[in-house]
Amino acid sequence: MLVDTKARVGVFSIALGAYLPQFPTLVPEFESQYAEFKKRLPSTVEVVDGGLVTTKEMAMAAGDKFRATDVDLVIMQLLTYATSYNMLPAVRDLDVPVVLVNLQKKRAPDYANTDTPTWLGELYACGAVGEMVADLERAGKRHAVITGVVEGGDDQAQAEIEDWCRAAQVRRRFRDLNIAQIGRPYPGMMDLYIDETNLYHRMWLYTKQFDWEKMWAIADDVTDEKAIREKAEDILATFDIEGGGTVEKVWDMARYVVAFEKWVRDEKLGFVASHYDGFAQGVAGKLDSMLIPAFSMLIKQGTACAVEGDIKVAMAMGIMKVISGTGQLSEMYSIDFDKDICIIGHSGSGDADISQARKPTMKIVPVFHGKTGGGYLTQFYPPVNTPITYLGITQDRDGHFKFVVAEGVNEDGPIFTFGDTNMRMRFTCGAREFCNRWSEAGPTHHMAAGVGRHIDTLLKVAKIFNVPVDVVTR
Repeated sequence: MLVDTKARVGVFSIALGAYLPQFPTLVPEFESQYAEFKKRLPSTVEVVDGGLVTTKEMAMAAGDKFRATDVDLVIMQLLTYATSYNMLPAVRDLDVPVVLVNLQKKRAPDYANTDTPTWLGELYACGAVGEMVADLERAGKRHAVITGVVEGGDDQAQAEIEDWCRAAQVRRRFRDLNIAQIGRPYPGMMDLYIDETNLYHRMWLYTKQFDWEKMWAIADDVTDEKAIREKAEDILATFDIEGGGTVEKVWDMARYVVAFEKWVRDEKLGFVASHYDGFAQGVAGKLDSMLIPAFSMLIKQGTACAVEGDIKVAMAMGIMKVISGTGQLSEMYSIDFDKDICIIGHSGSGDADISQARKPTMKIVPVFHGKTGGGYLTQFYPPVNTPITYLGITQDRDGHFKFVVAEGVNEDGPIFTFGDTNMRMRFTCGAREFCNRWSEAGPTHHMAAGVGRHIDTLLKVAKIFNVPVDVVTR
């Protein structure tokens, strides 16, 4: 990613302090289990270690550490029975979900040879889960439970832990990075309009405003020919250009990409929403003609770039890129009633990582439909006979955000070839019903697409952001 972030995950384990003097062997047993548990967290997150907590005072100390580091998520390991007062002081003042991980050490008891410390230390993780959830509910805290086993391995539990860490990474990017708005939304697309102050209050994302005059001049001081040449070769490696491509042909484009990359790093941008509605002459026309592939090169590196000034779909693209590795701008395009499929796609910048069926293509067109000027269009080719997940982000009348999600399969078959990315989507509810359900959920007309089935992860992201989710179909 051009600008890296790392989720901060608060981790601690709990056990009842009253057990420890009664059964001294439990102390090294619990210390060993906790040390092994922390190794389960992926290296993509920063672990904020709250320790092995057995008293209210230790829980308070863990909470102080979690607040000081602004954790994105708390994961708590249940070692044995413990009272909820061992937990609540650690999370009371946090506004993040608490994931209760209930991993029993042994797969099954050896009934005849199990004594009390063996039962408490290796076979009793499940004893306090209900109590913990009951008190988290009363405290107004979001929560989730993962139950599993250590002995013999547990891929399902491990996948859930890693999934939560991916979801936490979305929160960290929204808190640490900014969104650039260049120009303003496409005139009349009122579904895209947004209150940037409300955006910051509810989703933690700060908007930086940029005028096009500044963007036209952004590459004026880029003179490093080696860097420009390397970027030109990167563009040629990324796209098949209609009529053939040469370094000289994409030189100016590469120069702007080098400048944009520095701008993204300097401004700490994770998202960009832009729309130009000017005369597109001179330097403005040059930049406007190459903006689509230039921004596509940023998307490839993890900075979501949305057309038509749509901040909400830039957010959705960024979320999908983090959790699935792909984040493609899309909208409802057409319906093939004979085949019962929806054609979903969009013109404009896209994600090279989603183009798994073939190399992305670039072509020059005289007119950008509905927009000023003409220039390069890019088309990406998502994998066929493969699941695709869609995420739309919308708002209600009071400004609260909502996720709209769906899963379907991109089927093999003919697609449009005039330069716009498009997918032949089959949904379990059928094309007609999908269009009805998706539209009734009230999304903007844009959404983000990612390869794979990711609704379960998006539900975790939504829980972290404390926003509702409409699941349209899966």
